[in-house]
Amino acid sequence: MSLQKQVMEAMKVAMKEKDANALEALRSVKSAILVAQTESGAKKDLTEEEEIKLVQKQVKQRKDSAAIYQEQGREDLAEPELKQAAIIEQFLPEQLSEEEIAKVVDSIIEKTGANSMKDMGKVMGMANKELAGQADGKTISSIVKQRLA
Repeated sequence: MSLQKQVMEAMKVAMKEKDANALEALRSVKSAILVAQTESGAKKDLTEEEEIKLVQKQVKQRKDSAAIYQEQGREDLAEPELKQAAIIEQFLPEQLSEEEIAKVVDSIIEKTGANSMKDMGKVMGMANKELAGQADGKTISSIVKQRLA
């Protein structure tokens, strides 16, 4: 089932349950899908990879907003953002643990022969391709920095 259909089904459930927070999150995902489809022109459906990137972007926006609200001491605004991020994350493939990410990063470093921070770009490029949708860039980046430092 495509992401758009999954979101529509989840929206119906949220409407029936009168869950305003979930509904807001799902509507934003639906909106982002429609925007991405119109940007791509005549192409009807997004590829699975494009859908994953789109959902990751939505989750990242929510988490970044929540972090800013928390820095400003506004827990009342941060809480709904985190709830929305959790709702949107349901549409992502299962995320890998840090240990699993570290194993993949180690194998990439071994393949490329990277041994200093100069090689970080090369390692990050390969890691992002290999771990697309299964880990966020911030986590991958911190592990790569640890390994190359």
